[in-house]
Amino acid sequence: MADQDNTPVFQIQRVYLKDLSLEQPNSPAILLEQEQPSVDIQLGVEAAPVADGIYEICVTATVQTKIKEKTVFLVEAKQAGIFEVRNIPEDQMGAIMGIACPQIVYPYLRGNVADVINRAGFPPVHLAEINFQAMYEQQQQAAAADTALAQ
Repeated sequence: MADQDNTPVFQIQRVYLKDLSLEQPNSPAILLEQEQPSVDIQLGVEAAPVADGIYEICVTATVQTKIKEKTVFLVEAKQAGIFEVRNIPEDQMGAIMGIACPQIVYPYLRGNVADVINRAGFPPVHLAEINFQAMYEQQQQAAAADTALAQ
């Protein structure tokens, strides 16, 4: 029985939509514009401990479309997952929080963002696939560079 106490654990407890907002501040006039809107997409990942061995991972997306300087629509979404992570070596925890967990949560975020934009009366914006490993490695390199500059 004691052997099981050190067994690595990685389990999804729950995936849920934590926050979602849609704004169309210039409707209905902007809907009559014929010009193609520009689309700006920002993504982020947040990780926070909830309890001992339990973590919440949030993947956020902000999608803003504009015609000239006027916003057509703005969608802000936060998809979250609760994960049980125990007995994982400390040097692997960053990769689990920054790569493995977001890869599980992100498809739900993509679906919810496309759905809300479609329900708002616009063609859906499909968020591109994300290489969370590359994103994580870039963040690690940037953090290392910042540390080196600070010294």
